Amino acid sequence: MPTLWFSIIAVMLTAYVILDGFDIGAGAIHLFAARTEDERKQVIRAIGPVWDGNEVWLVATGGVLYFVFPQLYASSFSGFYLPLMMVLWLLMLRAIGIEFRSHLEQDVWKQFFDAIFALASILLAIFYGAALGNIVRGVPLGPDHYFFLPLFTDWRVGPEPGILDWYTVLSGVLALVALASHGALYVAVKTEAAVNQRARRIAAVLWPAQLALTLLSLLATLWIRPELSANYRAAPIGYIIPLAVFGTLFARFVFSRKRNDLGAFLASSFYLACMLVGAVFALYPVILPAVDPRYNLTIENSVTSSYALAVGLVWWSIGITLVLAYFVFIYRMFRGKVKLNDSGGHGY
Repeated sequence: MPTLWFSIIAVMLTAYVILDGFDIGAGAIHLFAARTEDERKQVIRAIGPVWDGNEVWLVATGGVLYFVFPQLYASSFSGFYLPLMMVLWLLMLRAIGIEFRSHLEQDVWKQFFDAIFALASILLAIFYGAALGNIVRGVPLGPDHYFFLPLFTDWRVGPEPGILDWYTVLSGVLALVALASHGALYVAVKTEAAVNQRARRIAAVLWPAQLALTLLSLLATLWIRPELSANYRAAPIGYIIPLAVFGTLFARFVFSRKRNDLGAFLASSFYLACMLVGAVFALYPVILPAVDPRYNLTIENSVTSSYALAVGLVWWSIGITLVLAYFVFIYRMFRGKVKLNDSGGHGY
């Protein structure tokens, strides 16, 4: 049962990264893809009907994490309190940027909130990547499974790390490039004319950087945590995952060359999924690695009772069915290209 719930949380987190990832990426690149007020409306309306719904996956994942692995939830909030508060503020600023710009007539205020939306999206992508980098690198958990991390120390990976060091910054930059590219591909799918062409160019420019950063990140991970290759050696079928990562990047390049925007976006979605699956496969059964492996949080020493897991699975099944039905409905309703006379479902 713990393994099943571990897999469920991984799938929910992957869904969040893919879905909210494209609207975070769209926010990061929208000042470059759209230059006029009408073009910026196109980008906003491309994500307007779905961006807040996509964030449901983050809330749901956090709720399931609290219920299934309460020790992990408590430990994470103890050590990551500062970055979690910063992420919360960035999520609020993104919402403020989107909503306020649609209710103001003065151009200067629209431009101000456009900048807020873009900056919050860029920083959010970086923080998400740095958070994943912290989990892969490990944190200074003690015997009581709690820890404290300063924002940074000496920028080196060692026994007393900070939230930011060279490895987590690398992870943050990779996340920014990957999500910006993902968002550009989604904007290309949903728009036409000049915005479509600029979004394609942004994705094309980011592709070599994404390829290089992916390879560099893989090598850096194996250098600082060589033990993460143990699961791959024990189950060689896992080597399919890194091959799939680079295969999706190649597929994205081919689809982009053929001007197949939807194919390129789907390839980008599979790339993000494969990256997360690779990290999960390498970490299992650890869910929060410690600098000292004796204090690792695993699915066994962090899980709630078997009875709670069984009852929770019933209610989760009902809830996830309703969520999936909603997402099928909303994405079918707003399928197709965005037109300037569309309302985007929120008056954008």
